[in-house]
Amino acid sequence: MIRIAAVGDVHVDQDVVGRFRPALNELPDCADVLLLAGDLTRHGTEAEARCVAEEFGGLGVPVVTVLGNHDHQHDRVPQVVKVLQDAGIRVLEGEGIVLEFAGGRLGVAGVKGFGGGFAGRCASDFGEPEMKSFVRTTKESAEALGVALRGLDCDLLVALTHYSPVPDTLAGEPLEIYPFLGSYQLGQAIDSAPTALALHGHAHAGSERGTTPGGVRVRNVAHPVIKQAYSIFHLGDHLDAGEVSRIGHSGIQQPWS
Repeated sequence: MIRIAAVGDVHVDQDVVGRFRPALNELPDCADVLLLAGDLTRHGTEAEARCVAEEFGGLGVPVVTVLGNHDHQHDRVPQVVKVLQDAGIRVLEGEGIVLEFAGGRLGVAGVKGFGGGFAGRCASDFGEPEMKSFVRTTKESAEALGVALRGLDCDLLVALTHYSPVPDTLAGEPLEIYPFLGSYQLGQAIDSAPTALALHGHAHAGSERGTTPGGVRVRNVAHPVIKQAYSIFHLGDHLDAGEVSRIGHSGIQQPWS
């Protein structure tokens, strides 16, 4: 059994510092690892990244993250990543990591991902160079995720993205913005490996549960969706393929209404 805590879209700045920490301090008692599904900051500044490092660093469990679109806003991604990694937070982008626990080896592969839409209602790399560039970014991100997932030697495999790999977890968002919330290519990448669980954020008004076409469980862990400091997922070989049990942790003062 491996216990995974996860949350996304925490949008930390100076006003939020300290609000997650009481619940986070309890992580070693209930989780083996914390996965963050992007949008760690509000505007992607180094000052905000330092706030994230203060809030999510030194927790007593490994912390692994991908960035989100908010974390790119000020075009300071290398600086943001350095602040986070200096605090011991591992940032993935087209990479994977294997963590050793008593319950086995957990492989986590992560990318931010990108938009594009879903089967039957998606953008295509045809026409203007701007459209081709948009779709090319999606394809390259999904391909990187697939390569990272297939390259990990582990007992249990998790995909971590910011953008959604399926439309299921977007239910509640306006249909018009689905193409900007995720892409089916991410789902294909997840299905290309024996993935046990896929986690994402980004869709604040979306739904929590979904499934890829290949049957992988997908969970939207955006903080506005789970409405708690983090959710905990129990993964183990004794579970049916892809089955996930979930425990919530609500010990947090809400950072926003």
